[in-house]
Amino acid sequence: MHPTKRAEGAEDSGDGVVKKARAGESAVGAEAMVAGGGGGVAEIDEDLHSRQLAVYGRETMQRLFASNVLISGLNGLGAEIAKNLSLAGVKSVTLHDVGNVETWDLSGNFFLSEDDIGKNRAVACVAKLQELNTAVDISALTEELTTEHLSKFQVVVFTDISLDKAFEFDDYCRSHQPPISFIKTEVRGLFGGVFCDFGPEFTVHDFDGEDPHTGIISSISNDNPATVYCIDDERLDFQEGDLVVFSEVQGMKELNDGKPRKIIRSRLYSFCIEEDTTNFGTYTKGGIATQVKEQMTIQFKSLRDSIREPGNFPLSDCLKFDRPPLLHFAFLALDKFRKEFGRFPAVGCGQDAQRIVEFTAAFNEATIDYKIEGKLDEKLLRLFASGSRAVLNPMAAIFGGIVGQEVVKACSGKFYPLYQFFYLDSVESLPTHQLDPKDLKPLNSRHDAQISVFGSKLQKKLRDANVFVVGSGALGCEFLKNLALMGVSCSRKGKLTITDDDAIEKSNLSSQFLFRDWNIGQAKSTVAATAASAINSCLHIDAVHNRACPETEHVFHDAFWEGLDVVINALDNVDARMYMDMRCLYFQKPLLESGTLGTKCNTQMVIPHLTENYGASQDPPEKQAPMCTIHSFPHNIDHCLTWARSEFEGLLDKTPNEVNSFLSNPTQYAATMKKAGDAQSRELLERVRECLEKERCERFEDCITWARMKFEDYFSNRVKQLTFTFPEDAASSTGAPFWSAPKRFPRPLAFSATDLSHVKFIMAASILRAVSFGIVVPDWAKSTTNLVNAISKVYVPEFKPKSGVRIETDEKANNISSASVDDAAVIEDLLTKLEACAKKLPPGFQMKPIHFDKDDDTNFHMDLITGLANMRARNYGIQEVDRLKAKFIAGRIIPAIATSTAMATGLVCLELYKVLAGGHPVEDYHNTFANLAIPMLTISEPLRSPYLNLFRPL
Repeated sequence: MHPTKRAEGAEDSGDGVVKKARAGESAVGAEAMVAGGGGGVAEIDEDLHSRQLAVYGRETMQRLFASNVLISGLNGLGAEIAKNLSLAGVKSVTLHDVGNVETWDLSGNFFLSEDDIGKNRAVACVAKLQELNTAVDISALTEELTTEHLSKFQVVVFTDISLDKAFEFDDYCRSHQPPISFIKTEVRGLFGGVFCDFGPEFTVHDFDGEDPHTGIISSISNDNPATVYCIDDERLDFQEGDLVVFSEVQGMKELNDGKPRKIIRSRLYSFCIEEDTTNFGTYTKGGIATQVKEQMTIQFKSLRDSIREPGNFPLSDCLKFDRPPLLHFAFLALDKFRKEFGRFPAVGCGQDAQRIVEFTAAFNEATIDYKIEGKLDEKLLRLFASGSRAVLNPMAAIFGGIVGQEVVKACSGKFYPLYQFFYLDSVESLPTHQLDPKDLKPLNSRHDAQISVFGSKLQKKLRDANVFVVGSGALGCEFLKNLALMGVSCSRKGKLTITDDDAIEKSNLSSQFLFRDWNIGQAKSTVAATAASAINSCLHIDAVHNRACPETEHVFHDAFWEGLDVVINALDNVDARMYMDMRCLYFQKPLLESGTLGTKCNTQMVIPHLTENYGASQDPPEKQAPMCTIHSFPHNIDHCLTWARSEFEGLLDKTPNEVNSFLSNPTQYAATMKKAGDAQSRELLERVRECLEKERCERFEDCITWARMKFEDYFSNRVKQLTFTFPEDAASSTGAPFWSAPKRFPRPLAFSATDLSHVKFIMAASILRAVSFGIVVPDWAKSTTNLVNAISKVYVPEFKPKSGVRIETDEKANNISSASVDDAAVIEDLLTKLEACAKKLPPGFQMKPIHFDKDDDTNFHMDLITGLANMRARNYGIQEVDRLKAKFIAGRIIPAIATSTAMATGLVCLELYKVLAGGHPVEDYHNTFANLAIPMLTISEPLRSPYLNLFRPL
């Protein structure tokens, strides 16, 4: 983990040697990572993996599909890692364990039940893990591992292995050709650690997964070094040391040679490059600077060498800057204790704890460069020893997310790997009072592991808690699993209420692990509640199929709220979060908030009387492109896709709806339009009239004609009119060039029957037009050859631009409708003409509005939007995108992966212990932000509430 948002250790971590190579250069190990996967790579199911594809991309997914992974040790941590990898879609997961299921295991491994007690742990997990993803080959290995077993895997993960055995296996993995990535990880009570060794040389293809940063150039100096000035619309994201390439620069054309140039100084809207441009041509206009994503080759140290010289430990909590070295020695001490005594330290046993203290001190004394000066924290070491046998679910969820992501990196080279040790603890989760050793004794229950750390008194509080979980998507599923394993709301006094008004879709299955393919179409909350009850049959859960909002306050009424102990948000939008925050504030209920976005996740604790509430601080709203930019002056593909989606909805959804509203009740519709009497109403009526008169289709051939004319209108005529109104040499009112950055001068497209993208646009548009008019689509319509023949018969009149056409250029304008001299009179005339049109229609005529659906690959929706966006991009010289990228942007797909979701919920559940125990000061609570791509975890104290005196006393 790294405590900064960028991989600071990329240049020189201080421990490992990092070599860089430009993307596109040969990279040793890239093919090796998939070699040995065997066979061909499975085709990617875009409907299932759409949210994951938005994070990883095709190449990474294909590498995952070719990777075989071994997980040794099916405790709670092993189960979490296996779950995350199965959802990610690796080729195979082999589960290894020589032990049998005990009651103790049930508090951590959600694949196990009471019926599995006595069975081999690996074997007992296979069937349920296979249900998560039938495309992944799941198998069990129950014999003692040897190095020969490891040879068929690309990555091996160990969750419970002795240090001696780990040395042997790591040495073998490093010497294997190609090297096998080795990961050793442990969760011991409220302490956890992980070590990664991906071999002597490991290639990282993309260290952060972000799109390359770009800057639109406004000026470049003839100087040494040269200064590049960019438009001040957006701050630059370039950093010193970045490489950039230039394109489309006019005047100073020497920079367009494709050579990466190093940034030596970066400011908000400018940067200097390591280049002497004194003798270059003089810059005139245009240009884009694009970051070059570099490949890196990281040299990992072996486990043997890393134990002796662990290097700088990644730090997640600045208040615990001295904690990682202590935990490093504590884990070594635990390994020595288990080696000498053949068991874990006994719970609450002072003698065993003292041995751990002594062993830790001995390891520290034997160290030279990394020795901890002063007295060791013996209290912490005794807590570590006492709970070391327990694999707590929240810690397993956190490390399951971290390790699962490291496996993905090892398989694909995507993202910067953890180098090399990482340790984390959460002793603040313990009750504030001194624990009685008698309270830690096992009760022969499935929660004995948790009791051994927190005591039976807190376990009772968990059992009796009344909890409200809002949302049953990816976060909600993980929360329900965690709560069931923790024993929350597992008495008749306690109750867990889960609500979600959504139904399960296919794309949910790759991240929302309680759902199966046979659940598609069913209510999320109901299915999730049933699945959670299967994990723990004692769970007292009530599933509600409602959105938490003002309209459902009769469902979630005052009495319901007054009875709650805590609220856990599992939402995916800010408006819903703000509403829940308001309700929690009113009823003074703790709110545990979290969110994810791809590899990133964050958590926020809202505790009455202690912290600020969620709504007290908000991120600034995302900057929206002006309407005139979207409609006339796009300069990136997002603008083109926004326009494409708007046109799709206007043509195929809004206009047909307006037609139906008019035809259903012409009198009422006319009255509404007359009352509005504005430019937008006039424009809407014009579109309705065009749809029913000029553009009405009765045969499929009419739809082809309409589509061909739309192509001409969108990509030729409108551009000709725009460039007629504003020629390439036009000047603004200030005398500056009108077509200066970020504006891009467009060129009209000429339709070509030999250009497949043109033909496919006509195909998608004509088929959807036919659907909206209820016209049967003939089979030949989906044949490009037959379609081209039909298109050739369409007459396209010559277009001549007109003078006096007003095109909106004001960035502050909210719409592009231009007011006429008398909108009311025009509306009156249009309504009269519409009434005449209606008389010519067949009796009962209605159009079929088409609602955009991104997930059906056969409905031509994304085909049309991709075609619209790419043809427009071609007009303006903007880089086009494939259908999948268009789907992400136009479909507004939120990137989601199982690893960051698991980590977020684990972090929240560590805070839940504190909330239900009560009595914790604000400094015990933690807000967090993590980015598993870099990787980074930052822990901070919540901001205190500025309105403490407004709360009623407890």
